[in-house]
Amino acid sequence: MTDIQRLENDGQLKEIAELAEKIWHECFTEIISEEQICYMVEKFQSYNAMREQTENQDYYYLGVYENGVLCGYIGLKPEHDSRMFLSKLYLEKGSRGKGTASEMLGRVFDEARKNGKKSVYLTVNKDNLHAIEVYTRKGFEIIDSVVTDIGGGFVMDDYIMQYRL
Repeated sequence: MTDIQRLENDGQLKEIAELAEKIWHECFTEIISEEQICYMVEKFQSYNAMREQTENQDYYYLGVYENGVLCGYIGLKPEHDSRMFLSKLYLEKGSRGKGTASEMLGRVFDEARKNGKKSVYLTVNKDNLHAIEVYTRKGFEIIDSVVTDIGGGFVMDDYIMQYRL
């Protein structure tokens, strides 16, 4: 049984950060270099980064649990306009293919509606063809293409995708 809960304490955020490091090394080795994975995990997915996001940037996190065990997470940021930013939606390898990602997206849409938003948007690496295909199948559309300098000699080469609620 899948349970998606809003994180309420620091310990849960630390658990999410540990899972993030594992998932990123599972998912992105074919798309970006090991050096960039390590850099991006530290900059965006580490405990310190997530704590900064929740304390100072209006983000919040949801943990995804299967039979009481953390297997994924969602990071959301309600924007000051009519959009919800889906910053992170990750699921560990052993939990994929069971419909959990669809449940996670459903929860994202519910959270956006609860926050009075009219759309959800995200960024996805242009070489992450599987994710692009999944999001397209779920009704997201590519609305822009961006290259963002993230420091450390690295860039994110992404599509911006949007889902209208």
